[in-house]
Amino acid sequence: MQRYDPGAFPPFAVTVDLAVFTVREGALHVLLVERGQEPYRGAWALPGGFLLPDESAETAARRELAEETGLSERTAAGLHLEQLRTYSEPDRDPRMRVVSVAFTALLPDLPEPRGGGDAARARWTPLGRATRLAFDHDRILADAHDRIGAKLEYTCLATAFCPPRFTLGELRQVYETVWGVELDRPNFRRKVLATPGFVEAVEGGPRRTGGRGKPAALYRAGSASALHPPLMRPEGRQP
Repeated sequence: MQRYDPGAFPPFAVTVDLAVFTVREGALHVLLVERGQEPYRGAWALPGGFLLPDESAETAARRELAEETGLSERTAAGLHLEQLRTYSEPDRDPRMRVVSVAFTALLPDLPEPRGGGDAARARWTPLGRATRLAFDHDRILADAHDRIGAKLEYTCLATAFCPPRFTLGELRQVYETVWGVELDRPNFRRKVLATPGFVEAVEGGPRRTGGRGKPAALYRAGSASALHPPLMRPEGRQP
């Protein structure tokens, strides 16, 4: 058997990058950081950083999310975080060969973040206003947006954008902002309430009022993780 020679392969680094989404003021926002160091100093990018020798990619992703945005480690640990894909083009980073494991994270609306680590500052940016990003982060962001748009059809992922108690109107707004389409309110309500385990009514809880009309009932995320049947986006519409 031929012996493995580590010196026969050039070294390369592994990073994590995060596409973090939330719904604010009726629009889908993404978390961006302004780079404080070269390369691309002063440019906006997705939060992320290098993988340390003693940590997994997911551990690094949650650490970087806390360090570079000012979110607490406890908040970062409670986010919905899932691996998106690996980006390994040889020239994606001008410093050296860098392979990135990208993640997407979803969270309810939070206050403005603050930059930390090598980020000069951080901000929530409406998805449609995101300027050209450093490295290949435009591609990562587009892939992440496609992923969550598709997963909203077959999973209960939309509740990750909502606070612990939410109205069906707030849940519908998640679908509308991610898919970029207005949904029929009665039809949406019927489908959500007919899907086993999607949401649960908050018994005896306070009912939110939004001005005129009947107060809105409050719900929380149910026990299901998949939607049966799926909640399909209107035909011909893409996120």
